[in-house]
Amino acid sequence: MAISSFLSVPPPCAASVSAPPRCVDNAKSLNNKNSTFEVKKCYSRRLILHFLGINHVLCYAAPALPLALAAPIMDTNEPQVIGTLKLANGVRIQDIIEGEGVEARGGDLVEFNCVCRRANGYFVFSTVDQFSGESNPVILPLDEDEMILGLKQVLTGMRVGGKRRALIPPSVGYVNESLKPIPEEFGPRRSLLSHAQEPLVFEVQLLKILNVSQ
Repeated sequence: MAISSFLSVPPPCAASVSAPPRCVDNAKSLNNKNSTFEVKKCYSRRLILHFLGINHVLCYAAPALPLALAAPIMDTNEPQVIGTLKLANGVRIQDIIEGEGVEARGGDLVEFNCVCRRANGYFVFSTVDQFSGESNPVILPLDEDEMILGLKQVLTGMRVGGKRRALIPPSVGYVNESLKPIPEEFGPRRSLLSHAQEPLVFEVQLLKILNVSQ
């Protein structure tokens, strides 16, 4: 019912498309010079609209155009997840790139890049500069006495070149301020430790296994 009533309303710009008769009548009341100009003006407008393919269909569609233009564009750069894993302590892992070579194990000395965010997406710190692309990788042993347990579990099993994204609950996060990785700058470090009681999202890429444990 609503659609039929909408279609029964004359299109708002149909009158302008079908206006030449009225324009011609008005032109007769003017002198010959002005009459010629007025007719040409109206006729030219009709030709232009016809040439551009503008008709009453666009008039009906016009209200929907702003909504279409305002629709969000999907992010085609979102990495494809090739595997997921949920650990008993609540750590959730997504594999993005598998990597190559041997798997990292507990006790290995590893070099990696990471980006840390709060669970709401708020940026905390990164080892890669978002403008220059320069990186300052972290080098740490896979040992829960030095590294937060959740991140150790994320890195364990990764291969060089591999990438993972993980949600790390606070119970296996920064349970004390001596655990790493910690940004060097005071601001990010204070922000990180002040939100130690909430989940964190880490995106990591394993660069090297420097010392393989026996």
